[in-house]
Amino acid sequence: MMNCIIIDDDRLSRKVIEEFISKTEGLKLIGSYSNAIDAINAFRSKEEIHLVFLDIEMPEMSGLEFLKNIHYSPQTIIISAKDKYALDAFEYDVDDYLLKPITYARFYKAIDKAITRYNERKELADSKDEIFIKRTSSLIKLKYDDILWIEALENYVTIYTFSDKFTIHFTLKSIEKKLPHQKFRRIHRSHIINIDKINIIEDNCIIIQIEEGKKMVPIGKSYKEKLLNDLNIIIK
Repeated sequence: MMNCIIIDDDRLSRKVIEEFISKTEGLKLIGSYSNAIDAINAFRSKEEIHLVFLDIEMPEMSGLEFLKNIHYSPQTIIISAKDKYALDAFEYDVDDYLLKPITYARFYKAIDKAITRYNERKELADSKDEIFIKRTSSLIKLKYDDILWIEALENYVTIYTFSDKFTIHFTLKSIEKKLPHQKFRRIHRSHIINIDKINIIEDNCIIIQIEEGKKMVPIGKSYKEKLLNDLNIIIK
């Protein structure tokens, strides 16, 4: 069962997607929002969101801005009245891009793709404990346990280990989808952390032990509450 939310300022469009979800086996609607800001708060709840139906043009925060700011990267299906955002949307590794008005046949095709990708992602996370990254002409195996944190700069990410780092042409959203969510957490717009490697959380930073000493990794304000909720904290 995939937990779904809808984010669209068009009330009629939300109603259509709600109806389609209700008649589709394997989907459970847990929230329907008229704006992206309210939807972000849903990502701070304990209930994990697996699939988002997302409009692009919305007041205050656009769909693409929403994708930049959420804590982790669920499967995403864009629902839009315009096709001009498609190229930008697929940079976020979305599953499909549906143009309004949406038919159930087209909706179901997108769902089939999203479920397939979700299952592949889950199976990979459950069965593997490493990823391979390409450096020049070689493939290098990195075990999940060796990864400390990942940092993004535009369309590149740098993966840090205890004694080394690897920079690859990849987006943070794309690499996030290849990592198990139970082990790796988005803690900043440009940082993912291996929660097993956290030594200290101090103010708005995480301190991690590296070969040269200690590294301070920033925590975004909107990510901190969710991270603390996920950790096993004993308060004196």
